[in-house]
Amino acid sequence: MPTMQLPQSVLIANRGEIAARIARTCRRLGVRSIAVYSDADRGALHVHVREADAALPIGPAQAAESYLNIPALLNAAKRSGAEAVHPGYGFLSENPEFAQACADAGIVWIGPPAAVMSQLGDKASARRLAIEAGVPVADGVERDEGDESLAAALSELGYPIMLKAAAGGGGRGMRLLREPPADLRAEIASARREADSAFGDGRLLAERAILDGRHIEVQVLADRQGSAVQLGERDCSVQRRRQKVIEEAPAPGLADDLRQRLGNAALAITRAAGYENVGTVEFLLLPDGEFVFLEVNTRLQVEHPVTEALTGLDLVELQLRVAMGEPLPITQADIAWQGHAIESRVYAEDPSRNYAPAIGRLRWFEPPALDGLRLDLGVAQGDAVTPHYDPLLGKLITHGNTREEALDQAAAALDGLGIAGLRSNAAQLLGVLRSDDFRAGGVEINWLERAELNPPAAPVEALLAAALDRALPRVEGAIGGWRSSGEIAARFAFHGREHDVALRSVVGSAASWQASVDGLEFGQIDARRSAQGVELAVGSAGGGRREWTVARAASGTRVSDGRRSWAFTESERDRSTSARRRSGGANAIHAPLPGTIAAVLVGEGDVVEAGQTLAVLEAMKMEHLLPAPSPGSVVAVHCCIGATVEEGDLLIELAASEA
Repeated sequence: MPTMQLPQSVLIANRGEIAARIARTCRRLGVRSIAVYSDADRGALHVHVREADAALPIGPAQAAESYLNIPALLNAAKRSGAEAVHPGYGFLSENPEFAQACADAGIVWIGPPAAVMSQLGDKASARRLAIEAGVPVADGVERDEGDESLAAALSELGYPIMLKAAAGGGGRGMRLLREPPADLRAEIASARREADSAFGDGRLLAERAILDGRHIEVQVLADRQGSAVQLGERDCSVQRRRQKVIEEAPAPGLADDLRQRLGNAALAITRAAGYENVGTVEFLLLPDGEFVFLEVNTRLQVEHPVTEALTGLDLVELQLRVAMGEPLPITQADIAWQGHAIESRVYAEDPSRNYAPAIGRLRWFEPPALDGLRLDLGVAQGDAVTPHYDPLLGKLITHGNTREEALDQAAAALDGLGIAGLRSNAAQLLGVLRSDDFRAGGVEINWLERAELNPPAAPVEALLAAALDRALPRVEGAIGGWRSSGEIAARFAFHGREHDVALRSVVGSAASWQASVDGLEFGQIDARRSAQGVELAVGSAGGGRREWTVARAASGTRVSDGRRSWAFTESERDRSTSARRRSGGANAIHAPLPGTIAAVLVGEGDVVEAGQTLAVLEAMKMEHLLPAPSPGSVVAVHCCIGATVEEGDLLIELAASEA
């Protein structure tokens, strides 16, 4: 059979990191990509010209009027001349009505046919299909004939019970009943209302809850000629509120025969459904090594990059080819898995406040530069996180020869992730990656709810380097920063944990210092300014001299030892007392409005004239020149090119020239 052509153009009916990720594959393949955006997403990363080739507005910020608006999306596809539509994940990705509407309009749907989506998207019919295919399922109640009959059936089933919305997932309409509730009918009615609100279908499915199982899923791929392959499993057991947080592949600790049985079960369901394109079959693995079917996700998964890392395949490319009618280019025998991969989902949310979404502007958002680190990001520095959509900022994917190597790389990536302006779950992710339970492998789905995670601490030498970078003079003969008294104090935040550093210069020696870090005293520190930052030796630490690269942004400091880096932000208390940062007296230059620093034209120690341009701020598509208010010398520069600043941020401090 001759190879068919790829689609010439694809409308990406989604937003954020998945839209940007799909656009990258389209660009690599020479396929024109068209992004869509709501009013809240004007200027968002996924509509940038470096990602998509074109972008069209589709409606107001509310998802129901934009990303869930089928007529608006179809209109955008027709206006752009798109040959195909890729739905990504979430929103309408598993909506058979949208799939059918695309087919009726002559637009290629990049996913399974609408009829297959309807069958598998309904948990009750998917459960029956699994039973017919010989795949084990948990004890349950498939038919919902009303509140009274369902309540009676639940009493016979026995507790604990998981109530689920039959027509959808994502935790909506889901209730875990550990024991008979005081009012069972009220619980059923509540779940039904939530399911009806979310999916327009209030039917419920009930299964015996498995509280100590592991969430294992198998990636499948099938073409319209009837061929199907499974691309291995992923362990997605680290979850908060039934939402995945960290995923890895392969699943740790699985025996080869169990891995094979899971793959065969996934293929049995795939073939029984007449499936096409990419999909995921989800299972719960029981402590005794048996497993039961959960559901089928008829779309690309958030965690698909870990499978791509292990197989070397581009699942989006395979989706495009299969949707255009091409047969699978691989057989099961062609698939090989190499190494281990970890995905960490970084959310703008506060785990300490029941995962409340964090809303605001990212003053600093800078992932580290690490070999082998894949970044699937949905935002950039300066972007605002709004309350309208899922607060996923992006995903960090690491791939190592062993699980331990992949875990260490993932922890290093999070150590160096600079985030300022809003809360994130990065500290929790680090706690998981470093916990003994998780590193041993095989945690179950409720583990995170009860896990006691240690907050990450910053290395002492890295903190000293960050503080000394501000204290040491940058030009010969000049004084360093913060020299108004004999002691120099700094407070840095590292993933929400604050560290206090105090420096004291030893009299008679420009390179000798004493310090305390969080109350721990260091009596002998030798420090000098280096080309990249600070060179220091801590006598009491027993180490030799090391050079640290220090890079300061408007809202953070990155410190690197050449192998890995640590990102420190301004502490919350320091921001609340920002008179020290924002005042600076009459001879201080502040940001007149939010924007990005386009140029810094002076350095510490420079002598300037009144009216001389010191920096350039880019805001509202215009450049704003920031002049010196009077003659003087530059005492400190608190900004750098590319830094995002808020209105009122202190940028440059001057000392008035003596008359």
